[in-house]
Amino acid sequence: RIEMRDFGVKVSVIEPGYFKTAITSPENLEKNFLSIWEKVPEETKASYGENYLKEFLLSLRRMQKQCSPDLTLVTDCMEHALTSRHPRTRYSAGWDAKLLYIPLSYLPSALADVV
Repeated sequence: RIEMRDFGVKVSVIEPGYFKTAITSPENLEKNFLSIWEKVPEETKASYGENYLKEFLLSLRRMQKQCSPDLTLVTDCMEHALTSRHPRTRYSAGWDAKLLYIPLSYLPSALADVV
């Protein structure tokens, strides 16, 4: 964003939270993760353990329940950034981006790791 300023290009960053899309579908995520897991050496699988795999797949399903289906929150940010006379530098779309990710980014790394 800052590098483009020298060329007269203003960049707005849109930071969406977690939304229901084809990319975040649990079926696609599980399929991709299992495909990668199959290629991992047996030694690495043993280090992580089968419980890791099960817990990870469960967390994918839990996260999906908290995804917002309302993509207009993102497209409204995009529209504002493109059509506004004075667009913002950053846009955050979704409750998780506003209440979790943005505040978390201001914390010291050690504290953010704990959270």
